[in-house]
Amino acid sequence: MKTEEELQKIGEEVVEVICEIYDPEIPVNIYALGLIYDVEVSEDCDVKITMTLTSPNCPVAESLPRDVEDKVAAMEGVSSAKVEIVFDPPWTQDMMS
Repeated sequence: MKTEEELQKIGEEVVEVICEIYDPEIPVNIYALGLIYDVEVSEDCDVKITMTLTSPNCPVAESLPRDVEDKVAAMEGVSSAKVEIVFDPPWTQDMMS
């Protein structure tokens, strides 16, 4: 079992990996775009990512979450990765950093 500090480090590394994934329509990474609402790392190093899309009809609605899951799951120290897509609160341009 990992310490709280180790789990926090994994969470920070997950965010770094997510920052390398770009929205195909907007040249901004999905973290800076505000699409990532939460990253949770369990004691077993399972990662749950809560995210949204720019719209429910987003053309990458199927491929983008799978890309996030695959890249995070491939990280050293991560047991598994699961993305949950939510539309509440709805994404707006105000969420961009």
